[in-house]
Amino acid sequence: MIKKIKSFILSLVFCLCITSLSKAIEPDVFVQSTVNRASQTLSKDISKKEKMLELQNLARETVDIKGIGFYTLGKFRKEISDEQKNKYSKLFESYFLKSFSSRLSEYSNPKINVISKDKKNEKYTIVSSILVATKDRPEVKIDWRIYTKDPEKPLIRDLIIEGLSLARTQKEEFASIIKSNDNNIEALFESLKKFIDE
Repeated sequence: MIKKIKSFILSLVFCLCITSLSKAIEPDVFVQSTVNRASQTLSKDISKKEKMLELQNLARETVDIKGIGFYTLGKFRKEISDEQKNKYSKLFESYFLKSFSSRLSEYSNPKINVISKDKKNEKYTIVSSILVATKDRPEVKIDWRIYTKDPEKPLIRDLIIEGLSLARTQKEEFASIIKSNDNNIEALFESLKKFIDE
């Protein structure tokens, strides 16, 4: 059950679908709007494939996929060539979009209530929220790490679920793949490509 909840939230975190605004938007409003829009998409009477495509387009506009990707690469980012970085960025984006959209498209109307926000500095705000409990899952505390360098376009950089950072977890998984293959970055590329092609 816990694994299923984490899988669901991992998907939900990257489904950021908010209408573009020409002025600054508060991070807590951004998160609540994002969740509400995601629910609308998931409630549509369309095929799973169509939902996945819509979710992927929304994510491309509102998620810092590149930033998340390089964070999850960790120290290895400094050890690879520019060509390898470009290859990784493309693979990670495809991996990320497929992973979140395929998982999230299985759900409908997830209800998340924003509770508070804590501005850490000019670049980051932590927004606290609750995934409302249902008969199939317990209540879950979710903290959203919002990147606000551009106040007109806040972005999600991470989710902390009951104290567990999903970005950090992904970073550890990638590091494990690389280290178990004699620090060969190509092993990670192959792993990502295999998932994308499945």
